[in-house]
Amino acid sequence: MTATICGTGSFIPSYTMDNHDIARLVDTSDEWIQERTGIARRHIIHGETTISMAAEAGRRALENAGISAEEVDLILVSTISSNLLLPCAACEVQKELGAKNAVCFDLNAACTGFVIAYNTAMAYLSGGIYRTALVIGSESLSNLTNWKDRGTCILFGDGAGAAVLQADGSVAEGFMGQGGNYIPVTHSDGGRGGALTCKSRHDFNGLTDEKQWNDASYYMQMDGQAVFKFAVKSVPEAITEVLKLNQVNAEEISFYVMHQANRRIVEAVAKRLGVPLEKFPMNLFEYGNTSSASIPILLDEMNREGRLVKGQKLVLAGFGAGLSWGASIVEWRR
Repeated sequence: MTATICGTGSFIPSYTMDNHDIARLVDTSDEWIQERTGIARRHIIHGETTISMAAEAGRRALENAGISAEEVDLILVSTISSNLLLPCAACEVQKELGAKNAVCFDLNAACTGFVIAYNTAMAYLSGGIYRTALVIGSESLSNLTNWKDRGTCILFGDGAGAAVLQADGSVAEGFMGQGGNYIPVTHSDGGRGGALTCKSRHDFNGLTDEKQWNDASYYMQMDGQAVFKFAVKSVPEAITEVLKLNQVNAEEISFYVMHQANRRIVEAVAKRLGVPLEKFPMNLFEYGNTSSASIPILLDEMNREGRLVKGQKLVLAGFGAGLSWGASIVEWRR
């Protein structure tokens, strides 16, 4: 049994902070940020939460698929920034959508999260354990950002994206699928995890609230050079590996839907692979780095803009904290 994606959805907060707003917080400029990252603005929660965004993205994906919430029997939410520890975000999404027949759990794989959640759902559906899955990446990174740290506050934004997957045979027409032959590639290297960290705010260690909130280790910390070097080496290797593993030629891939972290990273990956940059769609100019939400947000935009044609093959590629990285091949079927 194989599975297809039959609907996508996303939710973006309406409140934005452009680079001029960031320049009022730290010593930077719009020109400096755009030159180094390709980011012009980012959307920030203003009343929304990680869970509310996840639920709305999921609702829109179900509407796009023409599937009722009651048909969903698996909900996976990839997030590092849920506003609740208990219950998990996926259970809250279940409640909001009325998906009463779904089993629910969260995944934490940072910016690789959607790729790993997608692979997890595919494994469950292909194995016949479940038939309909809702896979969501949702992040409120603004809550984990040190707005006094120029190296990180310029990068991150908030948002959510979702996809509905169904086992073949349960719907008449899906529009993306593994075809039963595409094996994903995923890797982790905990030994290099110090390149991107964020300490739990529930690990007070006797600190007063004032000291805890002023301690930078309770916000995201990043060795930018280490992350850049890791990404531009590991992502092309993973893409090459997944193509070779599945005996697919690079020329057969219409688009490489990468995690939207930094324009320079995307450009470097394209160059190392020898692939035209036009095959690497980007929306980070508008949203910045939304971690596990970035790939499904971009995929939903491409879907709704009609940029995809039946028979096209895509590569989804994620990389981030862990360190973790991976790639999957999917085929547009609509």
